[in-house]
Amino acid sequence: MTTPVSSPQQNALLGSSRWALAANSLTLGRLVLTPVFVLMILHQNPWWPSFVMGWFLGFTDWYDGKLARHAEPTRFGAFWDPLADKAVVLGAGFALVGIGRWFWLPMVLITIREVGLTVYRSYWARRSLAIPARTSAKYKTFVQGLAISSATFPPIENNVAWITDVLLWIAVAFTLYTGAQYFLDGRSALSNTGSR
Repeated sequence: MTTPVSSPQQNALLGSSRWALAANSLTLGRLVLTPVFVLMILHQNPWWPSFVMGWFLGFTDWYDGKLARHAEPTRFGAFWDPLADKAVVLGAGFALVGIGRWFWLPMVLITIREVGLTVYRSYWARRSLAIPARTSAKYKTFVQGLAISSATFPPIENNVAWITDVLLWIAVAFTLYTGAQYFLDGRSALSNTGSR
């Protein structure tokens, strides 16, 4: 399913309400803290400070979404909020691959979907159509975050590390499934609009 992209008047860059400014500030903070999170994982893993940082980043994602529901849409939020989510997942995921905790294949599959979807949505945006976020994609982001969190949680990593591997492959399944849903949304738009 696609919807027309909002006009510039409806979709300001940063927004003027306190809700929009607060939500966009949290998004910006998440972007700034993502490299710190990645470096923490590379420094030591599993590690309590990394675990706490991961949950803090997840909380900011949840809370800026809550704030954004009270505000007008903004171009900054529409572009940078999903990008911040991808930066956290891909940055932390490849850090875990780099230290030998995760196998590279799941992260490659997740990356193909995340980058491919960004390109795909940009394709439709240039045709003045937006592919709205699905509820299933929110679950996907949650499961991805849960897999990363479990990989930084000392009690799990030191005793039942297989739980992290199971969560990672569940995240891959969610990621590919939601990617297919978005692809079908785009195909539906093509058949409904006749755009090429």
